[in-house]
Parts: sequence; structure tokens; C-alpha cells
Amino acid sequence: MSETNETEGKTARGGGKMTLNVRRTVESGHVRQSFSHGRSKSVLVEKKKRRAIGGSSAPQAPAEEAKPKPQPRVVSEAQQKKPQIEETQQQPRQKGQVLRQLSEEEKDARNRALKGAREREAERTRAAQAAAEAAAIELAVQEQRAKEEKAVVERKAKEDQRHEAEAKARKVGEENVRKHLLKEEVEEAPRSAEARHKKSPVAPRRGEERRVRGRLTITNALDEEQRQRSLASLKRRQERQKKQITGPQAQAKIQREVVIPEAITIQELANRMAERGVDVIKALMRDGEMHKITDIIDADTAQLLAEEFGHIVRRVSEADVEEGFIGAEDHAEDLQPRAPIVTIMGHVDHGKTSLLDAIRTTNVVSQEAGGITQHIGAYQVETADGHKITFIDTPGHEAFTAMRQRGAQVTDIVILVVAADDGVKPQTVEAIAHAKAAEVPIIVAINKIDKPGADPKRVRTELLSHDIVVESLGGDTLEVEVSALKKTGLEKLLEAISLQAEVLELKANPDRPAEGVIVEAKLERGRGPVGTALIQRGTLHLGDLIVAGSAYGRVRALINENGEHVTSAGPSVPVEVLGFDSAPEAGDQFAVVDNEARAREITDYRQRERRKRLAVAGQRGTLEQMMSNLKAAGVKEFTLLVKGDVQGSVEAIVAALDKLGTEEVRARIVHAAVGGITESDVGLAATSGAVILGFNVRANTQAREAAERSGVEIRYYNVIYDLVDEVKQAMSGLLAPTRRETFLGNAEVLEVFTISKVGKVAGCRVTEGKVERGAHVRLIRDNVVIHEGKLSTLKRFKDEVREVVAGQECGMAFEGYQDMRKGDVIECFEVEHVQRTL
Repeated sequence: MSETNETEGKTARGGGKMTLNVRRTVESGHVRQSFSHGRSKSVLVEKKKRRAIGGSSAPQAPAEEAKPKPQPRVVSEAQQKKPQIEETQQQPRQKGQVLRQLSEEEKDARNRALKGAREREAERTRAAQAAAEAAAIELAVQEQRAKEEKAVVERKAKEDQRHEAEAKARKVGEENVRKHLLKEEVEEAPRSAEARHKKSPVAPRRGEERRVRGRLTITNALDEEQRQRSLASLKRRQERQKKQITGPQAQAKIQREVVIPEAITIQELANRMAERGVDVIKALMRDGEMHKITDIIDADTAQLLAEEFGHIVRRVSEADVEEGFIGAEDHAEDLQPRAPIVTIMGHVDHGKTSLLDAIRTTNVVSQEAGGITQHIGAYQVETADGHKITFIDTPGHEAFTAMRQRGAQVTDIVILVVAADDGVKPQTVEAIAHAKAAEVPIIVAINKIDKPGADPKRVRTELLSHDIVVESLGGDTLEVEVSALKKTGLEKLLEAISLQAEVLELKANPDRPAEGVIVEAKLERGRGPVGTALIQRGTLHLGDLIVAGSAYGRVRALINENGEHVTSAGPSVPVEVLGFDSAPEAGDQFAVVDNEARAREITDYRQRERRKRLAVAGQRGTLEQMMSNLKAAGVKEFTLLVKGDVQGSVEAIVAALDKLGTEEVRARIVHAAVGGITESDVGLAATSGAVILGFNVRANTQAREAAERSGVEIRYYNVIYDLVDEVKQAMSGLLAPTRRETFLGNAEVLEVFTISKVGKVAGCRVTEGKVERGAHVRLIRDNVVIHEGKLSTLKRFKDEVREVVAGQECGMAFEGYQDMRKGDVIECFEVEHVQRTL
């Protein structure tokens, strides 16, 4: 008995046992048939082969190829499910034949061919479906467009028909009204004639309908017993009939933009909304508020009312009235050169006005009491080369400080007058401080060089101690030696002013409404309020309506420095202005406005604000409030003004305060001088927001009153160390404290227990140092900090303990944290905040 092994089957020869191998004799493949309307059907195509039993399949191959190939037949999917073994069993079995099988390469090739055919068929199907969908979408879009166009045409046609019908109905209604009225007049005529001949002795009783009379005639009016309707009643009746015939036509409500300030009366609100005041009051009554028409309501209530009536609300604040008061910046092409504005400053009796008098070649000092300047004057002079210069002469520095305090930067150049025989004096130092605060260039005029004891070198040396380095000593500050009495050196002074003005490139636009600053203001008998105005840009004309501070008025006269009336004044020109309703304040900015309502609105607001400032004066300059403000703003700087009894004390205080400064905080000294605290010091401190420190000096009555008005704090000391320690303590309060950590110990988590009403507790062993209850702890896992907090529980056995030392075991629990694991390390430490000092 022998067995022959074939490629994929076995054939038994001889012997009793025989193995029957059934080979697949049918080659099959799927084909998808496509029909109309997108329908398809999958069928199975089979091709039968002749069965070969026994022997090798190789010798039978030529015979099989010679036989005619069987025709493929189409088998449905239902027939496909029948087992193919039945077909194989129906074939006659022949001894010694072996069924031929396809090789692996042929199977792969056939599968690939079938797969490619299926993919191509699927691709064609998808392409056909996509094309059909695109065509359907395009058709739908075209249909939608056609519908929309048709709807628009139909809507327009309906609108036209409706308008025509309304016009026709209106015309018919008016015609019916005319016919009805004419008919009433015709019917009323015989009744009126009959009533004249036949008077009714009894008037109609109440409840009976009274006869409606027609027009009011002379006969009816003279007949006292005849009761007729009034003409107004007839007109109202006709209007009602007309409305009944033509139909009610609702008028469209007009929506307005209502400007609502912070406070407004009900009458004004009703006027702005174009509504009746009674309707506004009714709306308030519906909200449970009882008001009269003259009552004032707040902006929120007014906004709710305006929105309820269907209007648009635009809220404005009181400060908005000043918007646009100072015009916008000018374009560079509109600017033209202007004259420089020079302020003459210096110590008393150092020759400021005499120098200006020598320049103007007029005698101004003789006109004033005692030869001391009693008022502020502004004058314009012309140099030999034709350039104009405007000078401002000040009695001290109050006006100069007031101008800076109100935000008016008037001066372009400061001339510091120092007497050659007297040197630098307290008011000279004050003038230097004011000029530096204003950030304007300084020209030093060393006056009285003709006197026997004159020493210009001494003046230059003393100025070095105040950071004024003149050109002759290698600095950048111009200095000129002059004599107002002998009129020497004046040309050099004017040349220095012109040179400095060229460097500054001063320009302004003259072709615009005037803006400037009030240099001086006074009340004169017969002339009323008079203000000396210095125009900064634009041109001021007669008849212009100007506002200066809380005063306004129309310009009635313009008078120059020579007492001549002029019709206009351009940039850098000082003039006296007549026409204010009240005297403005020195340093007030003025500007031309369009109308009187605008001027009154601005001045009313400024008067209210001034009253508010006076009510809350004294709340700005205390040392404690300055500290809080500096902390809030993040500015680490103290502004101080120091006055002492002797120069040595002042220098020692300034040096000690300078040494207190660090990179984070420092003391800024705006002015330090010898002498009592004057009103000028208070003005400078108010401008700079500084606190005045007085060492062995006191403030005079005027300075104390000015400090109370301005809210400037004055502190007195008689020991330098007390002064320095208090300032040092205040400055130290601005420094952030330092956070310092102290290591206590480590503990290792051996096990974690869960206890009811407590949570998780870690059983630990202290490996280093000690652990204290309430100390700060870090939970470390794999050398990474997982949590940082505090210990809530520390137990040794069952007792709460204060601390556990190294080598002992304990139980720990964290505040607000439960995620502890075996093997974690707990680090215990203390945190200490150390206050920093200077």
C-alpha cells in the first residue's frame, strides 16, 4: 500500500483505504451589473474545469488545453450559497486522475485583476454619483434664484398695488367727507329756518339726544334761547368723522438722540426728548416716584426714561464740557516763527525791573511805590536787528508757580538777575529751583558791575553750588555782565536771548482762534475787571468771546504795553483785555469759544469744581498719604523741601537724606535753603507735591494760611537725627520684606492610614532634625516637591505632641491635603519675614 503526495491533496493507490481529495473545479468572480436610475446588482461568474483524478496534473495539461473551454455562466447570489462539494460529488469519479489546481501566482493575478476591476467600477460609480449630485445642486440653485427673483417682482407689484389702493381709498374718503359735510349743510338750512319761526318752549330733558346744529351763524349766535355747539366742537366732530371714513393712520414715532448729563431737570429732559412733561411724570409715577416738573433727577433715571420712550441715549459727564476748549495741535506747515517769552527773576533789590527799564528805555520803577515792583508786568521790546522779545517782570515767584501749577508753560527763557556786589541770595536760589522745575534754559545776568564792591567771579563761584555752571567755567549756561544804571552789556544780553531763541526754534500758528495765559488780573474803578493776557498761539480780535478760568466775557478793548488801543494781538504779544464779567486769576489759561452758552457752561463747571476743591482742601500733602500713594503707584521716590536756620545744618540734612537712597527708593529734594518758611516755599511744595521739613525755623502767617489752603504739610524738627530717622522709617516702609526659611528636619513616610473623621494620616519616622506642629512642610516624592503647606496634626502614639526629634516615629496629617504615599519624604521648615531697612 502506497500513498502519493500531490501539491494540495492526496490520492490513495491500491490497498483497502483510499483518501478522496476534492479539488475546486470552478473558478468564480464577482461582477457588478449597473442598471438605469442608479441601480446595480452583484452577480457571481463561474467557469467550470474538468476534474482530473489520479496521476500528476502535469501530463494532463495539454489534453485539457485541447478541449474546448467551458462557457461562463451567471449564477445569482442565492445560488452562490450552495456548497460546491455537491457539484464535485456529482462528477464521475475516475481512477488515477488528479484534480488540477491553480498555482499561487495565478490566484494572486486573478485576485488582483478582480480587485482592480471592482475598484475601477466603484470609481466610475462614484464619479457618476458626484456628477449627478453637482448637477442636482446647480439645478436647485437656479430654481432658488428664479424663485427669489419671482418673489421680488411679485412683492414689488403688491407694493405698487397697495400704494395705488391706499391713494384711491384716501381720495374716496376725502370725497365722502366733503359730500357728507355738504349734505349736512343742506339738511341743516331748512331746519334752521323752521327753528327761527317756531321756537321750542321746552328744552330737551336730560337723557334725550340733543339736536346737532350746523355752522354757527349770526342768527344762531344772537338767539339766546337756542343752544348750539361751539365751532371747536364742530371741528372735533368733523375730525372724528374724517378718521372713521379714512381709517386711523398711526404716525411713526421719531427716535432722537438724547444727551443726558450727570443731573438734569424733568422739564429739560422732556424738551430734549420732544415729549410732554406730564407724560414723563406719569412714567415716573408708574415706577413709584412722585416728582414735579422742576425736580432734578440723576443720569441713570433719565437714561431709563429716555429708553422707555424709545430714544437713543448719549451719556456725558460734567468734565466733558471742557473737551475741545484747548484746540488741537497745529500742522507743521502752518507754524510761523514767534518772539521768545522771557521771565526776569532774582532776589529783591537786585535790579530786575531796573534792567527791564534800561532795555525798554522807559522809567517804570519811578511809577511804583518805593521803587519795588507791585504788580506783574508784560512788555514787548524790539532789538536793533528787528527781532522782538517779550519780557515778564514778576514780584517774586508766586505768579510763576501759579502758572506752572495750573499747567501753563509760559516762559521760554529765564533771566536770573544776580547783583555782583551781593552774590547769590535766598530768593536767587528759589528762582533757580523754579526754573529747573519748569525745565527752561537759564541766562545769568550779573548786574551792578559798575559798583565799587562788584565781584562777578564770586557770583560765578557761588552758582556752582547750585548746579549752575556758566560758559566761562566750561558749562552750558550763558552769562552776561550788565549794568542797568550805566546801560552797559544790554546788547550782549539781547544777543544771548536771540541766540537761545534760535536754538529753541520757537514757532506758533497765528491763523487760528487765540489761546494763551493770563499773566495779571485786577479790578479797576471805571474799567472793571482787567486781565493782562499773553497770547501763545492764534490771534485775539476785538469782539471775541473768551473764557479764562471761571471768568468769561467779550473783548471790548485791547491795550498794548504803551497804552495804545489795538484791534488784534498775535502770538507772544502781551495786551490788556477789558470785558470780563469777573477778575480771572494769574496763571489761568484762556481761549476763544464760539458762543456765550458754551462759555457759561464751562465757567459754571469750573466754579463748581473750585467749590469742591475748597471743601476738601488739606487732603493731599500728608506724609502718611504720600506713602500710601507711592505704594499704590509703584513710585519709590520721596519729594521733600528743606528749610534750615544755617547753611551748615541744611547741607548736613541734604547729605544725610541723599545717603538714605537705594536702587528702590530715594529722597528727592526739590529745594533746600536757609531762612524761614515763606509763602513761595508753600507754592513750590504744592506744585511739586512735596512735604516741607523745617529745621529750627517756623512758617510765617501767610505761609501757614497758604499751606492750609493748598493742603501742604509742614513738619518742624530741632534735632537732625530725629528728622533723618523719621524720613528713614517712612522710606523703609516702602521696601518689600525679605522671606527667610529655616530648616528643621526630615521625616520618611512608612505607612499611610485612613482614619474616619480625620482623613489620611502618615506614619512617619523622623530621620533628621526635628518636626514641629504648625510648622511649614513640603511633601517630596522622587526628589520633586508635590505639596507645600502646614502640619495640622502631629501625634506620638495617641497623644498630641509639640515636636518629635530624630529617631522617633509619629503620625502626621496635612492641612487640606490627603495624597500621601509610602516612601514620601516630609521636609519641615520655618518661614520668617524680615523687614528691610535702609
